[in-house]
Amino acid sequence: MSPLIVDVPWDDPRAIDLRDRLDAEMVDRYALNQIEEDPEITAERSRVLALHGDSVVATVLALDENGDAVGHAALRTRDDALEIKKVIVDPAARGKGVAKAIMAAIEERARRHGGRRVILQTGHAQPEAISLYEKLGYTPIPVYEPYRRTMPNSLCYEKSL
Repeated sequence: MSPLIVDVPWDDPRAIDLRDRLDAEMVDRYALNQIEEDPEITAERSRVLALHGDSVVATVLALDENGDAVGHAALRTRDDALEIKKVIVDPAARGKGVAKAIMAAIEERARRHGGRRVILQTGHAQPEAISLYEKLGYTPIPVYEPYRRTMPNSLCYEKSL
């Protein structure tokens, strides 16, 4: 599958749908609805993970041969780097090169935005994401803000552009 990569506004309904599906998948993968923790930590994690359109500089979708959105990634400004967020591939499209196409596209958007490096955050319950990032040349870095307090076991990566 060679997806068509398109730039869309942050509030594109297809992008919203994929982000909602990603959020639901992460709740399941990390059993977030089964964790008992300090409500302040839960609220802070929700705040940290919320992504607001005003900080987003690019949103891309991968479209299949039928024009259906099967992948998503966003890029936001972050201190001295650009951060890749909300990378998702529809389960039916996984293993078909969609994620590599999305990552190449979002890295290109970062270059166009003047970025010299990109960073991202993931976690242990996403082994396929970890594998992808490492194959694409991302290297581990210490957990960065705003994830240190609420997700100290995050896995963070960077790549020079």
